[in-house]
Amino acid sequence: MRACLAIAALLGLLGSQAAAAHAFPEQTEPRVGAVIDHVPNQVRIWFDADLEPAFSTLRVLDAQGRQVNRDSGQVSAEHARLLEARLPPLAPGVYHVFWRVIARDGHATEGDYAFTVGR
Repeated sequence: MRACLAIAALLGLLGSQAAAAHAFPEQTEPRVGAVIDHVPNQVRIWFDADLEPAFSTLRVLDAQGRQVNRDSGQVSAEHARLLEARLPPLAPGVYHVFWRVIARDGHATEGDYAFTVGR
C-alpha cells in the first residue's frame, strides 16, 4: 500500500511539473475586454515563462478579419517573457488578438482575446 501511495505521489509531482512548463499570459496591454478611448501603438502580452522567439507570434485582426499589425509580433529583446506587436493608427471598433507561443522548454500554448477602441 505504501509503495502505491509513493508511486501516486511521484506521478502527481511529475504531472504538476509538466503542466507548469507551458507559458501562459500574466498580463495584457490593452487588457482583455478593455474599451479604450486612446489608440494603442502596440499590443503587449507578458507570459509566466521565457518564450522561444523564433516560434512565437502575435496577430491583431480587425472586425473584418484583416490583420492590422505590421509584423507577426516578436519576443522583446530585453524581456524573454514579453510578446509584442506594433500597431498602425486604428479606427474605432473591435480588435481580436491571437497569440501562439512556444516556451523555451518546447511546450506550445495559444489563445486570443478582444479589445475595443472607442470614439
